[in-house]
Amino acid sequence: MTSSQAPLRLFTSESITEGHPDKVCDQISDAILDDLLRQDPSSRVAVETLATRGFVQIAGEVSTSGYCDIDALARGVLSRIGYNGQDAGFDATTCGINVSIGHQSPNIASGVDTSWEKRHGGGEDELSGLGAGDQGLMFGYACDETPSLMPLPIDAAHDLALALTAARRDEVLDYLLPDGKTQITVGYDESGTPRSIETVVLSTQHRDGIDLEGKLIPEVEEAIVRPFLARMAERGLLTGDAEIIINPAGEFVLGGPAADTGLTGRKIIADTYGGYARHGGGAFSGKDPSKVDRSAAYAARWIAKNVVAAGFARRCEIQLAYAIGRAQPVGIYVETYGTETVSPQSLERAIREVFDLRPAAIIAALDLRAPRYLASAAYGHFGREDAGFTWENRDRVADLRAALA
Repeated sequence: MTSSQAPLRLFTSESITEGHPDKVCDQISDAILDDLLRQDPSSRVAVETLATRGFVQIAGEVSTSGYCDIDALARGVLSRIGYNGQDAGFDATTCGINVSIGHQSPNIASGVDTSWEKRHGGGEDELSGLGAGDQGLMFGYACDETPSLMPLPIDAAHDLALALTAARRDEVLDYLLPDGKTQITVGYDESGTPRSIETVVLSTQHRDGIDLEGKLIPEVEEAIVRPFLARMAERGLLTGDAEIIINPAGEFVLGGPAADTGLTGRKIIADTYGGYARHGGGAFSGKDPSKVDRSAAYAARWIAKNVVAAGFARRCEIQLAYAIGRAQPVGIYVETYGTETVSPQSLERAIREVFDLRPAAIIAALDLRAPRYLASAAYGHFGREDAGFTWENRDRVADLRAALA
């Protein structure tokens, strides 16, 4: 950078691997949800998990005709992640598991099963019958920084976290253990365009007795970080001056729930947009789609992504707001940060015309009764275009264009 160039603005996002204690809890909660939805698609589930040294506590409210062997399911999740013995500090076979599950509150159930609209003589079709499972506000976001229309910092952080997990699972580096974190700092120019990867931070759990300076740090850099930077360079980003920081705290032998208590829903920024966009505050994992914390957040991302994919804005943030028991949202807000190609008012009208945002309509359009949630419980809920992430579909682009023609 020459002295005549303005300094880059730096933005940072983090990701965490599936072995991080909070992500362990998210995966157990969503595995329970999936198992119950597989048996009874109308299951109502709100399950929280806490994991600490040698112990897992699972609690919540469930109404279902299905049956879930929660103890066995939780142990299976822990084993699949890699917590199979004392080397990793946590053993799926011997840990204690306590389950405290009750029924959904009948007051909540009655308001959700029969929406305010139905109770007051409105709602002409069956999609009006389901009320929102709670009040709340949800945000969705999309931008043109990456092919997945996600902000680059969180997209890159997930890329690196997935690479770290792949190196462990494929035994490229056979001393790696499940817990880990990544963090990426991106340099943006005055126009808001990402230009460089400025800093890469990676912390990984490892087996005892590994020489950090002589083995782990150079091997992780060579096997994981350098290929990551090459992928970023292929996107046109400057990477040559990136600072690489690996296990800056030193040894990371004790990890996972043995080192740090985990809890469902505590990594909501990494789950969404890495802090690049606003967040309504509601977590996702362990909640069935009648809870708009989850389904409406997915719908907001779906809308924002289709707006950007249709070319009506380079950046788009959607806010939805609901009242418990009511089917229609009480508020829709569209923010395009001055990047829109049509008026924001016209865009909002088109969104209201194209997207039915009643909870039952969202569930039907995105097939959210299908058991698909365990896959979303690590490495982000958004930007994942593999099967099952229906809220990533660009299937309303033509409809938006027609509405704005």
